Amino acid sequence: MHGNGRHEGGTAPRVVVGVSGSLGSLAALHRGVAEARERGAALVPVLAWEPPGGEHGYRRSPCPPLLAAVREAAEQRLRDALDAAFGGTDPGVPLHPVVIRGEAGPALLHVADRPDDLLVLGRSGGPLRRRLRRSVPGHCARKAGCPVLTVPVPELLHALHRLESAHRRARRHPSAGPAREALAAKR
Repeated sequence: MHGNGRHEGGTAPRVVVGVSGSLGSLAALHRGVAEARERGAALVPVLAWEPPGGEHGYRRSPCPPLLAAVREAAEQRLRDALDAAFGGTDPGVPLHPVVIRGEAGPALLHVADRPDDLLVLGRSGGPLRRRLRRSVPGHCARKAGCPVLTVPVPELLHALHRLESAHRRARRHPSAGPAREALAAKR
């Protein structure tokens, strides 16, 4: 599972999928399998990881045992994501998982480095998460040397985010929202 994802001299088509373990990345894995089947390509699921505090922080205060633990945790996250996506079954296409050290966007572009690669990414997280972190799909779409396919968030995830938002509003303002409506219906 280690490696940089590059296949020197390889000409077999590849579908590279960014994996984080989120529902959006699991949807991207499923779409990646469909694309790999259609193209007769290998599926390359990629999970990028960084040391705690980022590369700059690690250079200032290196700790090899911590780095090894974080790398092992990233490998386990990728195994867990593949198990969640495929239920422990063979996806039916050649599978070459890669765990790579680096920021997600640049790391994915490092792996999906051929013009005939297809980079598949899912969107995940709510609007707040997207505001706090740089958009990996946006970065990759701007800088990739291959086609990039962004898979939309599953509709169920949209419903979950709406429900969570309503629940947060109701906790902040108990006099508003569904609880108030329920009381009004009883009157």
